[in-house]
This record gives sequence, structure tokens and C-alpha cells, in this order.
Amino acid sequence: MTQPRRPARRWFSVGVGVIFLLLIGAACSWALLTVLQPTEDPLVATDHTFAEVAQGEVGASLSLNAIAKWTPVPAGINAATGVVTSIDVEGGQEVVQGTRLYSVNLRPVVVAQGEVPAFRALAANTVGADVKQLQSMLAALGYYGGAIDGMTGTGTVRAIKEWQGSLGLEKSGVVELGDVVFVPTLPTRITLDTDGVQLGTRLVGGERLVNGLSTSPDFRLSVTETQATTIRAGTRIEITSPEGSTWIGVAADQALDSKTGAIQVSVSGDGGNVICGEECGTVPVAGEVMLPAKIITVPQVTGLVIPSSALITTANGQTAVVDAEGTRIPVVVEASAKGMSVISGAEAGLTVRVPGSAKAAP
Repeated sequence: MTQPRRPARRWFSVGVGVIFLLLIGAACSWALLTVLQPTEDPLVATDHTFAEVAQGEVGASLSLNAIAKWTPVPAGINAATGVVTSIDVEGGQEVVQGTRLYSVNLRPVVVAQGEVPAFRALAANTVGADVKQLQSMLAALGYYGGAIDGMTGTGTVRAIKEWQGSLGLEKSGVVELGDVVFVPTLPTRITLDTDGVQLGTRLVGGERLVNGLSTSPDFRLSVTETQATTIRAGTRIEITSPEGSTWIGVAADQALDSKTGAIQVSVSGDGGNVICGEECGTVPVAGEVMLPAKIITVPQVTGLVIPSSALITTANGQTAVVDAEGTRIPVVVEASAKGMSVISGAEAGLTVRVPGSAKAAP
């Protein structure tokens, strides 16, 4: 029987082992060289383009709607009985002593200032706080020049008759219950309860028909949670009025609307001023009114501008830019928005490095 060639097999096994050991050695040498090789300077290794430091502007804003809404507060109680035959004021109108509000059975009902509501007719020799209130109205209208003493004397009766004549009424000298609606403060903006005061409505007395309004409507923004993070207290808000003018406000408190999940940002007047100034009357008093608003999240800043991506932070935490020769130049960032930054510390015309994926400044 022929014996197998064992020496050939032995040499084959040895050869395979040698090759395996050589491969292992090569892999270890590559790994060692890779670990010990110095890290490349990122300023050299990173592809980059260039941008020029140039004069420009940086700022950011949001365009949303501001919500304006008047908040009526009950101010006066009707005491007249009969059918409403005219409505003589518009919603949101400012009224003063003696302003005609509406008429009942063709008899005018006017407004006067006073805390005590009308509860009786005022004739000669009537005494009380309600008489004082009537005397103040007559004095404001120029019909009475006597003492505001709360007593319907001869002078007061004479003034009543003159006032009645100006309204086209019989000069009886008696102010009938329902002729006057007293409200706490005048002048004031008012609105009538449109459910209770309509032509042809029958009144029985005791209706809360006159509502007072504040000096201006309430303004607010309804924003998302993300938008709310950019609208800090004091953020400038420019609201376009119904007439096209610009009203200036600032962001105030924020509150979550649990029903809608939106953040409600209240808007107050800048420096304590009324947002709508002398134009508040242009805001309709019924319901909520949407007005275009510009929220200045980053105020406009003018200066030397570069792409924000050109900024680096040095080992000691300082902000810098790198010029075309690779020199780091410390800078101070004055403002940043929309990928651009206004800086100081560098000169106009300086060329700085920008990562290759970034766009150069225009």
C-alpha cells in the first residue's frame, strides 16, 4: 500500500500559518499608526469658502394677528318704561354729561355721572345725592350756576326747565323717573345692550342697558409654544389699525389657553401709553377683531455683518473669526438672526473663512 505524503501537508499548514501571522501584523501596524497619527488642524482639514465683512442689517420678526376686544362692564340701569323709539349713540362712542342715549315713547333718555342710580322723579324741594348728581349735569351743560347742595330749589328748577326746552320737552321743571341714566364715570366710552335696546323693544324698567368700556380694548396674541419662546416680555409689537396706521405695544404676560392649547400673550402699551391712542374708537365693539401685527423678535441692528457660521469659539471660550491666512481674530457678536450676525472687532472688507456648506455673505 502507498503511504500519504505527510511532509507536503506539513509544509502547506506552515505556509498558511505564516501568511495569517503576516496579515495580523499588518493590521496591528495600521491600527497603531492610525491611533498615533496627529489630528489635523480643523482649519486646514475642513473645506471652506470665504465671505467679506460688510456693512448690513440683521433682524427678525413674526407676522401674526393681534386680537382686539372690548370688555363691556355694566354701568347704567334703565328706569324708563315704554317702547324704544330711537337709538342715539353708536357702540364705543364717548359720552359726556347730558349725551342723549335713546328715547322711550319719544322721550329722550340722557346720561349723567353719579354713583346713585335713578329711582324717583326729581321735583321742587327734593333733597338727596341724586339731586346733587342732577345739579352737576345741569352745571356742566351751562344751565345751572348755583351751589351743588343736593336740594331742588328755585335755581335748580329753573335750570331743569331750560334743559327740558333744549330737548324739545314740556318745561315742567320735573325730571321724570327714566329721563336720566346715571353712570359712575364720565366721559366714558359706552355700548348699549343690543339685546335690550332695539327699535320697538318694550322696556319695563330695571334693565341693565348701558355698558361702560375701558379707555382702550384689550390686545393679545394667540401663538404656538415655539413662537412663545421667541416673544419675551417687552418684545416690541407693531399693530396695524383698521385705518392703516401703526400702533406700538409690547408683549406682557403669557398664559396657556386650556381649551385650544395655544399660548395667549397679552399686549400692553409701550411706556404705559394706550396702544390705540386717540384711535381706539375705530376698533369695533362687537366681538373680537383681528388686526395684522409684526412681532420684532430680534430688533434691527446695523453694523458689520458676516454669516453666523463663520464664527468659531476658541479654547478659552472667546468668539473669533478666521481670516484668509488662517489668523484668528477675536470679535464680539452684537446681534444674530436668520443665519447672519452683526459683529465688532473686525474691519470692513476683511475676508473670513466660512465652512464650505455655508453661503457667503451677499
